[in-house]
Amino acid sequence: MKRQNKRLTFVMIGLVAVSVATWLILTAFRHNLVFFYSPTQVLEGKAPIHHVFRIGGLVEHGTIHKDGLHATFTVTDLRHSLVVHYTGILPDLFRAGQGVVVQGRFAGGDLFKADQVLAKHGANYMPPEVEAELKHSLAMKAKEKG
Repeated sequence: MKRQNKRLTFVMIGLVAVSVATWLILTAFRHNLVFFYSPTQVLEGKAPIHHVFRIGGLVEHGTIHKDGLHATFTVTDLRHSLVVHYTGILPDLFRAGQGVVVQGRFAGGDLFKADQVLAKHGANYMPPEVEAELKHSLAMKAKEKG
């Protein structure tokens, strides 16, 4: 084999290897990407029904029910609400009226089965998406009232 052909062969093998590595990285990234939605967006059908995603909002007062490691509570964006079922230990900061982000799957109707619960941390922090959706919901309520 000529020297030029050897060099071309190595370049082609290198390009194939880089292409395969890029494809594997992008595939892994796409499968691990988790999007955020509000309860309103979920109920409007904008969320991927068969994939894991996150919802966020406020925990409604009087909706937290615990039975051992099983918990049920309602998350609202002040327009619509979703009932969340979670099995596990809830974060220490989890309580009614606080901001929360839950990750899991939509089970249909108004039920969301959570795998993970992330409670608001600190007095001034709320995920930007949750804060924007709550502000939008408050503005919509204000328009409806008058």
